[in-house]
Amino acid sequence: MDLNPPAGENYANPKTCLFHVIFKAAALAFYILSALFVNSFVIIFVVTVLLAALDFWVVKNVSGRILVGLRWWNEINDLGESVWKFESLDQESLARMNKKDSWLFWWTLYLAAAAWIVLAIFSLIRLQADYLLVIGVCLTLSIANIVGFTKCRKDAKQKIQQFASQTIASRVTSTIQSAFSVV
Repeated sequence: MDLNPPAGENYANPKTCLFHVIFKAAALAFYILSALFVNSFVIIFVVTVLLAALDFWVVKNVSGRILVGLRWWNEINDLGESVWKFESLDQESLARMNKKDSWLFWWTLYLAAAAWIVLAIFSLIRLQADYLLVIGVCLTLSIANIVGFTKCRKDAKQKIQQFASQTIASRVTSTIQSAFSVV
């Protein structure tokens, strides 16, 4: 992944980008600033987890589809097994996705998880086990989106490679068939 956003390109979906970032920032900011203004662990837990859950939902159901053309979900099949499902745009549409939107999507996804890990380390150092619970829930939601979208991206790349291989194979086959039918 490139560290710098693509130059000279504007965000194609600025409102989606805003909401992609705002709930992550709100959950982190509330958790960090609540130590200064709120004395109730329950309020800190409920509000922080609610903001993290809103972030999870927005990323999974809205910004993932709009900013990177990917969508994932998990189902339980008839045998009671967990099955991951992935959707992605076709190759042509994925190639047209805005690079700056994509850059923002992936970096904020990873940076938010990294921030929760850093906060977990601080909670461990300060021996605040109850706050580790809040961080654990928020980190779990962040990692679930990272895993889901990473698997989805790999699945999309595999489908593109499969499509390209099938297209090349069918063209080679038709070329060979036409060469032999001429003789």
